[in-house]
Amino acid sequence: MNAAPPAMYSGCSRPDSARTAPALKWAALHGAANAVAALAGVAPGCETEVLDFAAMMRGAAPSRRELAERGIEDVAAVIEPALLALLGAEARGIDPGGAACTLWREFAAARAAILAMSPSACA
Repeated sequence: MNAAPPAMYSGCSRPDSARTAPALKWAALHGAANAVAALAGVAPGCETEVLDFAAMMRGAAPSRRELAERGIEDVAAVIEPALLALLGAEARGIDPGGAACTLWREFAAARAAILAMSPSACA
């Protein structure tokens, strides 16, 4: 068993891996989204504030951080299998461009909603 029992961390800060997990998921999500953008034939863009989740959420209320983290997991749950389907279609000689464009637009809207959770968006 790799997970430490909850009592082990009571009264102390969470381990570093627990704090960086959302940042790693955010980066992985953008990696998948960049592949979707390539299939769609659009430029994904690369704003630093978009890619640095930890900095983006620094100072956010825990409830907002939790909502953003949940949003990341929800978007990943959609984009990962959809990307696999797009790649499968492309491997069979089917042009995935139209579906990839639609998925890209959905990702961009979801990312905007997650970014709206950051303290800088509320300023």
